Amino acid sequence: MKPIAHIENDLDTKFGAPRQSGLLESLSGRIVFEPTYRNAEALRGLEGFSHIWLLWDFSEAHREEWSPTVRPPRLGGNRRMGVFATRSPFRPNPIGLSSVRIEKIELHTPDGPIIHVVGADLMNGTPILDIKPYLPFTDAHPEATGGFTEDTLQQSPLEVVIPQALEAHLSAQQIATLRDILASDPRPHYQDDPQRIYGFSFAGHEIKFKVKDNIVTIIE
Repeated sequence: MKPIAHIENDLDTKFGAPRQSGLLESLSGRIVFEPTYRNAEALRGLEGFSHIWLLWDFSEAHREEWSPTVRPPRLGGNRRMGVFATRSPFRPNPIGLSSVRIEKIELHTPDGPIIHVVGADLMNGTPILDIKPYLPFTDAHPEATGGFTEDTLQQSPLEVVIPQALEAHLSAQQIATLRDILASDPRPHYQDDPQRIYGFSFAGHEIKFKVKDNIVTIIE
Protein backbone atom coordinates (compact mmCIF):
# COMPACT_ATOMS: atom_id res chain seq x y z
CA MET A 1 0.00 0.00 0.00
CA LYS A 2 1.07 3.57 -0.66
CA PRO A 3 0.08 6.68 1.32
CA ILE A 4 -2.42 8.81 -0.58
CA ALA A 5 -2.16 11.86 1.68
CA HIS A 6 -0.85 13.17 4.99
CA ILE A 7 -2.29 15.40 7.68
CA GLU A 8 -0.96 18.82 8.64
CA ASN A 9 -1.75 20.17 12.12
CA ASP A 10 -0.10 21.58 15.26
CA LEU A 11 0.63 18.22 16.93
CA ASP A 12 4.36 17.84 16.40
CA THR A 13 4.76 14.79 18.66
CA LYS A 14 2.74 11.76 19.75
CA PHE A 15 2.61 13.16 23.28
CA GLY A 16 -0.36 15.50 23.48
CA ALA A 17 -2.32 13.87 20.69
CA PRO A 18 -5.89 12.92 21.69
CA ARG A 19 -6.29 9.31 22.74
CA GLN A 20 -9.20 8.88 20.33
CA SER A 21 -10.61 10.77 17.40
CA GLY A 22 -13.49 13.16 17.97
CA LEU A 23 -12.50 14.06 21.53
CA LEU A 24 -11.15 17.52 20.68
CA GLU A 25 -13.46 19.48 18.39
CA SER A 26 -11.08 22.44 18.61
CA LEU A 27 -8.28 20.48 16.93
CA SER A 28 -8.24 21.27 13.22
CA GLY A 29 -6.07 19.86 10.46
CA ARG A 30 -5.59 19.74 6.71
CA ILE A 31 -5.52 16.55 4.66
CA VAL A 32 -3.05 17.18 1.86
CA PHE A 33 -2.89 14.64 -0.96
CA GLU A 34 0.31 13.27 -2.41
CA PRO A 35 1.03 14.53 -5.96
CA THR A 36 -0.21 11.33 -7.64
CA TYR A 37 -3.63 11.71 -6.02
CA ARG A 38 -4.16 15.46 -6.40
CA ASN A 39 -7.21 15.03 -8.58
CA ALA A 40 -10.39 16.89 -7.65
CA GLU A 41 -12.47 14.20 -9.37
CA ALA A 42 -11.49 11.79 -6.60
CA LEU A 43 -13.49 13.94 -4.15
CA ARG A 44 -16.62 14.26 -6.27
CA GLY A 45 -19.67 13.76 -4.01
CA LEU A 46 -17.73 14.03 -0.75
CA GLU A 47 -19.24 17.46 -0.09
CA GLY A 48 -22.50 15.72 0.85
CA PHE A 49 -20.95 13.96 3.86
CA SER A 50 -20.29 15.49 7.26
CA HIS A 51 -17.74 12.93 8.48
CA ILE A 52 -15.13 10.60 7.01
CA TRP A 53 -13.08 7.63 8.12
CA LEU A 54 -9.31 7.96 7.89
CA LEU A 55 -7.21 4.81 7.60
CA TRP A 56 -3.64 5.71 8.41
CA ASP A 57 -0.18 4.44 9.18
CA PHE A 58 1.14 4.37 12.76
CA SER A 59 4.38 5.61 11.20
CA GLU A 60 6.10 6.18 14.55
CA ALA A 61 5.30 2.69 15.86
CA HIS A 62 6.73 0.30 13.24
CA ARG A 63 8.21 -2.86 14.76
CA GLU A 64 9.59 -6.11 13.36
CA GLU A 65 7.84 -8.25 15.98
CA TRP A 66 4.36 -8.14 17.46
CA SER A 67 2.93 -9.14 20.83
CA PRO A 68 -0.49 -10.75 21.42
CA THR A 69 -0.98 -8.54 24.49
CA VAL A 70 -0.31 -4.87 25.22
CA ARG A 71 -0.51 -2.57 28.25
CA PRO A 72 -3.22 0.06 27.65
CA PRO A 73 -2.28 3.40 29.30
CA ARG A 74 -5.91 3.78 30.40
CA LEU A 75 -5.39 0.80 32.71
CA GLY A 76 -2.36 2.35 34.35
CA GLY A 77 0.14 0.54 32.16
CA ASN A 78 0.24 -2.48 34.49
CA ARG A 79 -2.55 -4.67 33.08
CA ARG A 80 -2.34 -6.56 29.83
CA MET A 81 -5.12 -6.88 27.28
CA GLY A 82 -5.25 -8.67 23.96
CA VAL A 83 -3.97 -6.45 21.18
CA PHE A 84 -7.22 -6.90 19.26
CA ALA A 85 -9.18 -5.66 22.28
CA THR A 86 -7.29 -2.36 22.18
CA ARG A 87 -6.43 0.47 19.81
CA SER A 88 -2.74 0.28 20.64
CA PRO A 89 -0.41 1.39 17.82
CA PHE A 90 1.73 -1.72 18.37
CA ARG A 91 -0.12 -4.14 16.13
CA PRO A 92 0.73 -6.81 13.55
CA ASN A 93 -0.13 -4.22 10.90
CA PRO A 94 0.27 -0.65 12.24
CA ILE A 95 -2.98 0.72 10.82
CA GLY A 96 -5.01 3.41 12.58
CA LEU A 97 -8.70 4.19 12.11
CA SER A 98 -10.22 7.58 12.94
CA SER A 99 -13.59 9.22 12.43
CA VAL A 100 -13.29 12.97 11.79
CA ARG A 101 -15.65 15.79 10.86
CA ILE A 102 -15.26 17.64 7.59
CA GLU A 103 -14.99 21.37 8.16
CA LYS A 104 -14.67 22.34 4.50
CA ILE A 105 -13.27 21.10 1.19
CA GLU A 106 -11.12 23.14 -1.15
CA LEU A 107 -10.77 21.54 -4.58
CA HIS A 108 -8.30 23.92 -6.20
CA THR A 109 -5.32 25.13 -4.16
CA PRO A 110 -1.57 25.29 -4.86
CA ASP A 111 -1.36 21.95 -2.98
CA GLY A 112 -4.25 20.38 -4.89
CA PRO A 113 -7.52 19.37 -3.21
CA ILE A 114 -7.52 19.95 0.57
CA ILE A 115 -9.93 18.47 3.11
CA HIS A 116 -10.12 20.51 6.31
CA VAL A 117 -11.11 18.30 9.26
CA VAL A 118 -11.58 18.62 13.01
CA GLY A 119 -11.15 16.05 15.75
CA ALA A 120 -8.33 13.98 14.22
CA ASP A 121 -6.02 12.14 16.64
CA LEU A 122 -3.11 12.04 14.18
CA MET A 123 0.18 13.84 14.70
CA ASN A 124 1.50 16.22 12.07
CA GLY A 125 2.76 14.45 8.94
CA THR A 126 1.01 11.13 9.58
CA PRO A 127 0.61 9.17 6.32
CA ILE A 128 -3.01 8.45 5.34
CA LEU A 129 -3.70 5.22 3.46
CA ASP A 130 -7.35 5.70 2.54
CA ILE A 131 -10.41 7.89 3.06
CA LYS A 132 -13.98 6.59 3.21
CA PRO A 133 -17.27 8.36 3.93
CA TYR A 134 -18.86 7.86 7.35
CA LEU A 135 -22.39 6.45 6.95
CA PRO A 136 -24.57 7.23 9.99
CA PHE A 137 -27.23 4.64 9.13
CA THR A 138 -24.73 1.80 9.35
CA ASP A 139 -21.60 3.09 11.12
CA ALA A 140 -23.31 4.49 14.24
CA HIS A 141 -24.26 2.04 17.02
CA PRO A 142 -25.70 3.92 20.03
CA GLU A 143 -26.32 0.66 21.87
CA ALA A 144 -22.68 -0.45 21.63
CA THR A 145 -20.71 -1.26 24.80
CA GLY A 146 -17.17 -0.06 25.46
CA GLY A 147 -15.67 -2.99 27.34
CA PHE A 148 -12.96 -2.19 29.88
CA THR A 149 -12.72 1.41 28.65
CA GLU A 150 -16.04 2.34 30.25
CA ASP A 151 -14.46 2.12 33.69
CA THR A 152 -11.55 4.39 32.77
CA LEU A 153 -13.30 7.43 31.33
CA GLN A 154 -12.19 10.71 32.88
CA GLN A 155 -15.01 12.25 34.87
CA SER A 156 -14.14 15.92 34.45
CA PRO A 157 -11.53 17.98 32.58
CA LEU A 158 -8.60 19.52 34.37
CA GLU A 159 -8.35 23.26 34.98
CA VAL A 160 -5.73 24.86 32.74
CA VAL A 161 -3.63 27.95 33.48
CA ILE A 162 -1.99 29.47 30.37
CA PRO A 163 0.48 32.36 30.82
CA GLN A 164 -0.52 35.52 29.04
CA ALA A 165 2.94 35.69 27.44
CA LEU A 166 2.21 32.53 25.47
CA GLU A 167 -0.96 33.99 24.02
CA ALA A 168 1.18 36.50 22.10
CA HIS A 169 2.77 33.65 20.14
CA LEU A 170 -0.28 31.53 19.30
CA SER A 171 -3.55 32.24 17.55
CA ALA A 172 -6.85 32.18 19.44
CA GLN A 173 -7.66 28.84 17.78
CA GLN A 174 -4.31 27.37 18.80
CA ILE A 175 -4.79 28.57 22.38
CA ALA A 176 -8.22 26.90 22.46
CA THR A 177 -6.75 23.65 21.11
CA LEU A 178 -3.84 23.72 23.57
CA ARG A 179 -6.25 24.31 26.44
CA ASP A 180 -8.37 21.33 25.37
CA ILE A 181 -5.31 19.08 25.01
CA LEU A 182 -4.11 19.90 28.52
CA ALA A 183 -7.60 19.73 30.03
CA SER A 184 -7.90 16.14 28.79
CA ASP A 185 -4.68 15.27 30.71
CA PRO A 186 -2.13 13.96 28.19
CA ARG A 187 -0.01 12.37 30.92
CA PRO A 188 0.24 8.57 31.16
CA HIS A 189 -2.45 7.51 33.59
CA TYR A 190 0.03 5.74 35.83
CA GLN A 191 1.91 8.99 36.52
CA ASP A 192 0.68 11.51 39.10
CA ASP A 193 3.72 13.35 40.39
CA PRO A 194 2.94 17.03 41.11
CA GLN A 195 6.66 17.90 40.88
CA ARG A 196 7.27 16.25 37.53
CA ILE A 197 7.66 18.51 34.50
CA TYR A 198 6.07 17.25 31.29
CA GLY A 199 6.77 18.64 27.87
CA PHE A 200 5.65 18.33 24.27
CA SER A 201 5.94 20.24 21.04
CA PHE A 202 2.88 22.14 19.83
CA ALA A 203 2.69 24.57 16.89
CA GLY A 204 6.45 24.96 16.89
CA HIS A 205 6.69 25.69 20.63
CA GLU A 206 7.98 23.45 23.40
CA ILE A 207 5.24 23.44 26.05
CA LYS A 208 6.28 22.47 29.59
CA PHE A 209 3.74 21.99 32.35
CA LYS A 210 2.99 20.56 35.76
CA VAL A 211 -0.21 19.07 37.19
CA LYS A 212 -1.21 19.48 40.82
CA ASP A 213 -4.63 19.18 42.45
CA ASN A 214 -6.27 18.77 39.01
CA ILE A 215 -4.78 22.07 37.80
CA VAL A 216 -2.48 22.16 34.78
CA THR A 217 -0.01 25.04 34.84
CA ILE A 218 2.26 25.87 31.90
CA ILE A 219 5.60 26.81 33.41
CA GLU A 220 7.64 27.43 30.25
